[in-house]
Amino acid sequence: MKDLISYIAQALVDNPDQVAVTEIEGGQTMILELRVAKEDMGKIIGKHGRTAQAIRTLLSAASGKAKKRIVLEILE
Repeated sequence: MKDLISYIAQALVDNPDQVAVTEIEGGQTMILELRVAKEDMGKIIGKHGRTAQAIRTLLSAASGKAKKRIVLEILE
């Protein structure tokens, strides 16, 4: 999942070298923290949060195989 988010984020931003994804493993939950450059935050979030919601939808579809709940947090 970490590689999927990293790939999507790097394709969307102007500074792909500043994309960092951290994985925090829990019991039945996995938290993915996405960090991008400050000037790329708008590209990741999108208008009215649509891009971020689309990424979260892809994660929820992919998490069905892992049988875990995956949460995406977008950090500055």
